[in-house]
Amino acid sequence: MFENSFNEVYTKFKLNFYRRIFERLQERESSLSASEAYAVEVIHALKEPTIGRFANFLNISQPNATYKANNLIRKGYIEKIKSETDKREYHLKTTEKFMEYYTINQRYIGVVMERIRERFSENELNQFENMLTIISQELMTETNENL
Repeated sequence: MFENSFNEVYTKFKLNFYRRIFERLQERESSLSASEAYAVEVIHALKEPTIGRFANFLNISQPNATYKANNLIRKGYIEKIKSETDKREYHLKTTEKFMEYYTINQRYIGVVMERIRERFSENELNQFENMLTIISQELMTETNENL
C-alpha cells in the first residue's frame, strides 16, 4: 500500500515532466533525444562535473561520455568550462537554454508544493520535510556520494 502510493506520486511527477518536455521539444529545431535529455539532467544534478566524473556516474566509457557531451554542446544545452585549478581539465555546465527546459519540472513542483502547504498543517509539513531529508540523506546512499 505505502509503496504503491509513493510510486504513484513519483510516476505522476515523471509523466507530467515528460509530457511537457515532449510538447516543447517537438517545436524546437535542436530537440533532445531521450538519452540526451537524461544525460543533461545528470550533468545538472552533478553540478558541473568533469567528463570523467560524468562517465563514472553513468558507468559509461569516457569516449561515450565525450560524444554525448559534444552533442549537448552542439545543441546549446551545456558548455565546457576550463577548470580554474587544473587547466587541462574541463567542467560541463548547463546553459540558459537547459534552464528554460528544466524549469518546466520546477514549475510543476512549485504548484504541487503550494497545494501541499494549503492542505497540510505546519506540524505535518515539518514532519514531511524531516522524512524527506532522512530519505534523501540516509536512505538514498547510492547517489549521495555522487551529488
